[in-house]
This record gives sequence, C-alpha cells and structure tokens, in this order.
Amino acid sequence: MNKNNWTCFLLILGGIVIGGFIGSLFPDTWVNYGQTFGLVEPVILDIGILAVTFGLTIKVTIASIIGIAVGIIIYRFI
Repeated sequence: MNKNNWTCFLLILGGIVIGGFIGSLFPDTWVNYGQTFGLVEPVILDIGILAVTFGLTIKVTIASIIGIAVGIIIYRFI
C-alpha cells in the first residue's frame, strides 16, 4: 500500500476523536486531564445585513495525546 500524508492525517485525526471520546467516558480520571485554549467568548462581526460569529476552542487531553500516538504507530505498520 502506498503511504501518503493524507493517510497519516486521517489516522491522527481519528486518534484525536477516539481519544476525546474515551476521555469523555471517564471524566474524573487522569485520561481526561488536559488544557483548553482558544477564544473564551466568540467574536461577532455584525455589518447590518450579515452577522458572522467566529470562535475556536481546542481541548488537549491525555487521552487525545494517546490517540495521536496510536494513530502514528498504526501508520508506521501500514
């Protein structure tokens, strides 16, 4: 099978999603320990006929880091 960057990106993204899901299953354990950063309140651009809201928050947990590592390991064995 031909390795490419999209395969690696999708495996890492899948690891983040699955790690976040596992972290939400165990909210009071060490796997859900992490840091949240980004915009606390969304930025609203209102120009009369159009209102656009911008917001981004990223939560990095131990479970998502483990998921990234598993995705990279799977990529190496493909």
